[in-house]
Amino acid sequence: MASPYQIRADYDARTIVVYQAYPPAIADAAMRAGRFVAPFSFQRMTWIKPSFLWLMHRSNWARKSGQERVLAVRITREGWEEALSRAVLTTADPEAVAQAAVHVQWDPERSLRGAALNHYSIQVGIGRHLIRTFTDDWIVGLTDVTAQVRKAATFLQTGHAAKAQRLLPVERPYEVPQALRHLSSPGR
Repeated sequence: MASPYQIRADYDARTIVVYQAYPPAIADAAMRAGRFVAPFSFQRMTWIKPSFLWLMHRSNWARKSGQERVLAVRITREGWEEALSRAVLTTADPEAVAQAAVHVQWDPERSLRGAALNHYSIQVGIGRHLIRTFTDDWIVGLTDVTAQVRKAATFLQTGHAAKAQRLLPVERPYEVPQALRHLSSPGR
């Protein structure tokens, strides 16, 4: 039986896709530049999520204020695994969490309709001391998926869940190296 703390993601041999929701000003500037630039904040933690549906729950399908635009951020697997190698679970000792460059927390995964499922989705917080590495070295591409999100939301609202499901990215289990498996056992 698979662990309830298994990372599921859209990935290939070299990259993994994570999702973030932003206000239009940040998304527009990022899409124009092909990378994150001001008004994106380089002074605070940014959270990346490989689960599309978890972000749909969090952003209310890109309808929540300040989260109206959804970006698919393709990063190198090397960068993803480096982030995980620097991570501390948010359930760890508070002092260790405060000192960590990267935070990891697990939240219930969500169904297409937003219901909590019996397995968890990883959220990775990239701290301000590592954020330039994330934006300048790890990111290989940005895609604005807001139109896809809105189309899927409309299908859901009009009773066409199967059509909405077809618009979702395919996410499959992501095997992390043995040295990082401690992050998959948050001890809840």
